[in-house]
Parts: sequence; structure tokens; C-alpha cells
Amino acid sequence: MNEAQVICRQLGYGPAINAPGYATYGPGVGPIHLVHVHCNGSESSILDCTSYYSEHCSHSEDAGVECSAPVRLVNGSSSNEGQVEVFYQGEWGTVCDDGWDLNNADVVCRMLGYPSASNAWSGAHFGQGSGPIMLDNVNCQGYESSIAECNHAGWFSHNCGHNEDAGVTCNSDSTTEPPYSGCSSYEWQCYYNGQCIQDYQRCNG
Repeated sequence: MNEAQVICRQLGYGPAINAPGYATYGPGVGPIHLVHVHCNGSESSILDCTSYYSEHCSHSEDAGVECSAPVRLVNGSSSNEGQVEVFYQGEWGTVCDDGWDLNNADVVCRMLGYPSASNAWSGAHFGQGSGPIMLDNVNCQGYESSIAECNHAGWFSHNCGHNEDAGVTCNSDSTTEPPYSGCSSYEWQCYYNGQCIQDYQRCNG
């Protein structure tokens, strides 16, 4: 599992949650570069780990990893809401609410697989966190794939206390309610592409 932790950290994700082997995600092609890899978990790259070549390995033994998102929600009453925590340099920390708005919350929610956010909470709405405050003055445009891509004051750079911890509530469905004004009274609008659908249909995307 140490090897998976290094890979996930190298790719900018949160901690590894699984390290499947035997080509779980399908066999690869081309040369096999690393065999019998051993990491202690602190390395910054898989190439810093020890390994040696062996001819007794095939693509049926290709290794895989499953990484967690580098963001999580804690202390909410349901899985789609809570205080925002981000994972950086091996630890979890909170986000300060200076400049916290719905664009920032949208990015966090999409990182977690939700279509968008319905609320961007400030003032430690879900309670005060502990540990480091990772980000402050976050300013997302709303289209970023990760909160780390948004403008911010710099990692660990802040003038906040945990009484300013930011939170979000994510929309857990892909349709809005009540019906969007551009749709008929018996239709809903999808978040992803604005299409109008009837209540027995599902959104595409």
C-alpha cells in the first residue's frame, strides 16, 4: 500500500484507498518498467522507490491504484455537505472562508462527483475544525477541475482562525427543483447541459 500512497501523492490526489493487482483495470501494452517496487511511503515519486527488473513478470500482473479525491466534507448531517477539508503534503486541513462563494463550492462539489453546490457556508457553519488551515482567499471561476487550480493566498498562508472554516452543501441530484422557467411546467432542467426532461427521465452526462 505504500507504493500506492506514493503514486496518489505524485498525481496530486488524496490518500490511496486500494492497491489492486493482476491487471484489475486491464492489461497494459509496451515495456514493463518497474518490477518488485518497494516504497517506504515518504517518497515524492515512484522512481525514488527501490525496484529491480525481472523477466518473470507480464502485463497480467500490471499494478493499479485507487486514490481518494484530495478534498472531503466532514461534520455534515449527510454525505453531500460539511466542512471542506483538503489534503496536501500528507495531511488534511481546512479552508478559510475569506472570499468563499458559490463558485468555490461548485468546484469542491464537482471534485466529489456532485453536479454543483447549493450553498457555500462560512463562519464554521459545520463546527470548527482542527489542524492546519490550508487555504485562504480562494477565488475560483467555477470551471476549474480542482480547488488547487483556483487563485488563493498560497498553501498554509492565511490570517484566519477555525471560526472561519468554510463549508459546502452539494446538490446530490442532476436535476433542479422547482422546474426551470425555460422548461414546461411538467419538466425539469438538467444541471450539466440545460436540457429539459420529464420526471421519469434521467439527465445525460
